Amino acid sequence: MPRPRNQTARRAQLIAAAAQAVLEHGAAQARLRDIAEQAGLTPASVLYYYPDVHELFTAVLAQGTATYGERREQDIGRFTSARERLRACIRSGVPRPGETEDTSRLLYELAPVVLRNKAAAEDNKRFIDRQTELYRQVLEDGARSGEFQLAAPADVLARSFVALEDGYGMHVLVGDITADEVEERLLLHARLALGVDLTG
Repeated sequence: MPRPRNQTARRAQLIAAAAQAVLEHGAAQARLRDIAEQAGLTPASVLYYYPDVHELFTAVLAQGTATYGERREQDIGRFTSARERLRACIRSGVPRPGETEDTSRLLYELAPVVLRNKAAAEDNKRFIDRQTELYRQVLEDGARSGEFQLAAPADVLARSFVALEDGYGMHVLVGDITADEVEERLLLHARLALGVDLTG
């Protein structure tokens, strides 16, 4: 990799290198040397910017959650009706080959960091809240327009959608279930919880 001259660029380089190391080895197995090799630097150079590797992993998590959240908001923002936006929200939360799958895999790999690092845990909470808010807004808009009949408060249903995504996402990544099957189950959940059939 080229060697940036300023600290912001160098940190971005290290975050990208650490993300790749985590994808290749997992957070538990990725070593300082793996990150340094990805960045084309020495381990000492990595430690100069991130004295604690977990701090670097926390930065990777923050970038990953930001990327994931922005992509979902863009996907949903292309539609106007609550029905279309909910369909897009569901689809965007299922890992599929490409950037969606890579980012999802990265976030799952970094789960141990969330459990042991306060800053990472706080960032993860903001990430969950951000996704829940996406659903909540769509559900409330649909309830106001008469498209949805909510079986519970919008915030409760919104969090349940996110929880289902989180639970199923891991199974998609390990090959226990396909992305299409998960999407079908989330659409069924929408029908039961909102009284709306999104399959047509």
